[in-house]
Amino acid sequence: MVAIVVMAVMSGCAGVFSPRAIPPRSVTAEELASLLHRREAALSSLKGLFTAKVRGGWFPIASRVEGAVYYRRPHAMRLRGFTPLGSELFEFIQTDDFYLLRLPTMGRLLRGRSSEFLSGEFSSEGRKEQSLARPFQLSAWAVGGVLGTGRITSGETVHVEEEGDRYRFEVYSGTQNDSRLTRPTRRLWFDRRTLLVVQEDRLAKNGVIDATIRYEDFRPVGGAEREGTDGGADGVLMRPFKIVLEDGQGQGSIQITFHEILPNQPIGTDELGEAL
Repeated sequence: MVAIVVMAVMSGCAGVFSPRAIPPRSVTAEELASLLHRREAALSSLKGLFTAKVRGGWFPIASRVEGAVYYRRPHAMRLRGFTPLGSELFEFIQTDDFYLLRLPTMGRLLRGRSSEFLSGEFSSEGRKEQSLARPFQLSAWAVGGVLGTGRITSGETVHVEEEGDRYRFEVYSGTQNDSRLTRPTRRLWFDRRTLLVVQEDRLAKNGVIDATIRYEDFRPVGGAEREGTDGGADGVLMRPFKIVLEDGQGQGSIQITFHEILPNQPIGTDELGEAL
């Protein structure tokens, strides 16, 4: 198991993470995969408040959004967006492979399977819905960096390489003996000192980058349910308070800045909504 030493400067109830004086460490792909699993397991639920700034005109309703996220393991998430004055802009819900997108200002309601509108296998009308839903799916990917939902499944294979002061961690769909292991489906970059994930590439089936996500401004957000769950001293949870996503299709970018992150809070069904 990897022993992670967390260095934090505490100011008030939250501090700013400082990796100085932590030497680079040597780890295997299996150890990094185990670390991702522990970080996901450290969160049973989460509530957060954030501001999102959008560039490029790809977000259909606003360039600045005040938002809230609700999450409950294993696959229930709700994003809500508001204007700075408090008027509702959107509601995006994912439960397992189902999604619901409600846009009250446009009078639109979309629902279906998340895997379908990401695959691109649509009719002409379906492609219109996909273009409308895509910014919200990308936003859900970005928020996933706070949730720690990047665990490796039993049907995936991983490989790691040193790349300067980072580890490049590649995730393939299939087993070692599977002929499909020709290109990765995801790439993650771990800081070699802290072993925090600082960048992620989501890749399309053809190997083209679908989105690049950068994670910054890591801070402690509370104790884990048991010591060492997040790989940190005393079970401290470190999460990024700034996330920048660049659309791989060149449509724009979104910057999410969290103001509050509350882990492992009771969340009712009414807070999560329904996607079905």
